[in-house]
Amino acid sequence: MLEKKEWAHLIPHVGSMCLLDEVVDWDTKYLHARSESHRRADNPLRADGVLHAVNLCEYAAQAMAVHGALRERGAGGLARPGFLVGLRDVILHAERIDDLPGRLQVHVECLIAMPGSLQYAFRVEHGGNVLASGRATVMLQGVGEDR
Repeated sequence: MLEKKEWAHLIPHVGSMCLLDEVVDWDTKYLHARSESHRRADNPLRADGVLHAVNLCEYAAQAMAVHGALRERGAGGLARPGFLVGLRDVILHAERIDDLPGRLQVHVECLIAMPGSLQYAFRVEHGGNVLASGRATVMLQGVGEDR
C-alpha cells in the first residue's frame, strides 16, 4: 500500500482536486486505489451540492496518472504530462455518488502503452458493485514540445 504522500507529488492534481486517498496495489499493468473524497463537501467536482456519477471518469483518470507516474519512476524516469483525449464504452450504474458511505475502489489497467499514448480500461466500485466502467485514451506530451 502507498500512502498519498508517497505519490501525490508525481501528478499535477493538488489540494482537494487530488481525489484519490491511497494506492492499495499496483504493478506495471494495473493499479487499485481507494478514495473517500466523494463524500467531502469541498469536492471541487460537485455541482449544486451533488457529485454526479459521470465524475467517476475523473477518479479513473487520476488513477491512470498515478499509475503512469509510478511506472516511469519504477523504470528510473519521470512521467511526461498526459492529456485525457478520449473515453469509450463508458457505462454508469448510478446517478450520483456523494451520498454513498465508505470508500470508492478505483481500478485501472493499462491495455496499450506506446511512446506517445496509453490506453486504459477502468472500473470504479463501491460495496462490491460496479458504479462505472469504460476505456480511456491518454496522449503524452513529448520531450521538447511546447508546454
